[in-house]
Amino acid sequence: MAMLKSIVVFTLLLLMLLLIIILILFAFKPWRFFSFSFSFFSFFSRSRSIKVDDFERPLVSDDVDLARDQSNDLTRNYDLEEACHQNEALLRPPRTQGLVHKQRLPCASPHLAQGDSLVLDVISDPSEDILVGQTLKRPLVTEHLVEALKHGRPENKSQNLKFGGENDSLQEFVPKTISGQRSCLSLEVVSGPSRGIRCSVQSINISRLPLTLGRVSPSDILLNDSEVSGKHAMINWNSNKLKWELVDMGSLNGTLLNSRSINHPDSGSRHWGYPMELASGDTITLGTTSNIYVHISSQNECLVPFGVGMTSDPMSLRRGGKKLPMEDVCYYQWPLPGIDQFGVFGICDGHGGVEAAKSASKILPEMVATILSDSVKRERVLSQCDASDVLRDAFSRTEACMNNYYEGCTATVLLVWADNDENFFVQCANVGDSACLMNVGGKQIKMTEDHKVSSYSERLRIKGIGEPLKDGETRLCGLNLARMLGDKFVKQQDSRFSSEPHISEAVHINQTSGAFALLASDGLWDVVSIKKAIQLVAQTRERHWTDNENLAEKIANVLLNEARTLRTKDNTSVIFLDFDSRSRISCNVDP
Repeated sequence: MAMLKSIVVFTLLLLMLLLIIILILFAFKPWRFFSFSFSFFSFFSRSRSIKVDDFERPLVSDDVDLARDQSNDLTRNYDLEEACHQNEALLRPPRTQGLVHKQRLPCASPHLAQGDSLVLDVISDPSEDILVGQTLKRPLVTEHLVEALKHGRPENKSQNLKFGGENDSLQEFVPKTISGQRSCLSLEVVSGPSRGIRCSVQSINISRLPLTLGRVSPSDILLNDSEVSGKHAMINWNSNKLKWELVDMGSLNGTLLNSRSINHPDSGSRHWGYPMELASGDTITLGTTSNIYVHISSQNECLVPFGVGMTSDPMSLRRGGKKLPMEDVCYYQWPLPGIDQFGVFGICDGHGGVEAAKSASKILPEMVATILSDSVKRERVLSQCDASDVLRDAFSRTEACMNNYYEGCTATVLLVWADNDENFFVQCANVGDSACLMNVGGKQIKMTEDHKVSSYSERLRIKGIGEPLKDGETRLCGLNLARMLGDKFVKQQDSRFSSEPHISEAVHINQTSGAFALLASDGLWDVVSIKKAIQLVAQTRERHWTDNENLAEKIANVLLNEARTLRTKDNTSVIFLDFDSRSRISCNVDP
């Protein structure tokens, strides 16, 4: 009997010891190191890499199938379009899912220091798309890359990398900056301990690129924030895509772009993230408190003959701290490609996701440009001072091109064109509830129509097609909008949905009218009345009339801050056009 008790006690002790061991294993997760080790050696056996300060980025792979199958789920294709987008549409190949041709190698002769990274880009056949995280196929340039590796890691770390003369074999693979594609990046820290810091740089200023953000010197933007890593993030100009790109440098507390993490998928690895495209109006968050506002302007913006201000905010810290995804996309192009007298300014507010808004913001201005490229149609607009047919056709073609079945968006576009007397005509088209307001000579003109299911005009339209809404019915298939782009599935289920735009009358603006136009998503109009918006514009104009800064940009930010102060519960985007400001937009670059 005593022996049986001893066996039971021993068994219990053994089970307790086993349970403690299991708990320790789950607490410390030692298999992470084995997994990392295994993946590292297997990865290294398949590829050759340049490694600088524990940063791995494979360049050449023997496994062609592996290169074809890899993809990047973290891509971000925001097409918040500045004037440089018009050149991009002509120069870049069709967009694929993924960021094509990563570039961090400037055309000048940079110095490599310890901790810096060197990534050599290879220009492949245009028919072959290369995705982020995907290795290049060996048949392309193996010999050239091996030669590059020999020159890319000199024993003397201060030695210059030179491209030309003896290294001509490497130079042909280095993307060249296309002349005339100048872009200006401006950053402003809008919250956190270092609030107020500003920095601007041009894409052609190679000596100042890449731009680094961190807590310690030699970061270009020094943030006195304990949650920011010493080397936190980096911004560089991608001359292949004509875009600015942001990459997390393996920061401890992470980097958010419009409330979305851009860290490496393996959060505990401290590896660099993938490059993500930046667009004007984006918000970069380092840690939790340091928010940086992004404004991007291009050389073509200096040709805009009136003031333009554009800004947006996901309002991510509303609803009790819940982070809202950014589904607004705002854009403009002046002039349209090949059409000097015309430009477009627009906002798309997505629902169910941002993809429909991104698609519409890209396709719609392209369609307007395509239609106006017909000299007969363009001359008709100029002679009749009316672009109704152009806008209606552009919306119809955009809807036909979009393939968004479960996502949709509002679309408000303002077409502006100049006459021979240096005056302007503006005409607006919209679906949804992103509104446009104009003020000409003190007279308010509403350029858009609200297409909510609850609006009187929409209920009349729906009644006219023979399927009237019931009393108190404010939604169709769960949506509060009756007109939108995209949402192909619900449109197939219910014929009362429409993508037919409301088109305003054309408005003539002369130089002395003091006119302005205000486009904004419903995040602004939900909390700011038309009367209040006009009052804020007048006050800001009066207060800052003599400032050398872009007055239109300042007014746009004042309106956005008002929506933030009133705790709007939706993404907010604002575009302000100041026709009373005859000075051209300039890009002030910090020395």
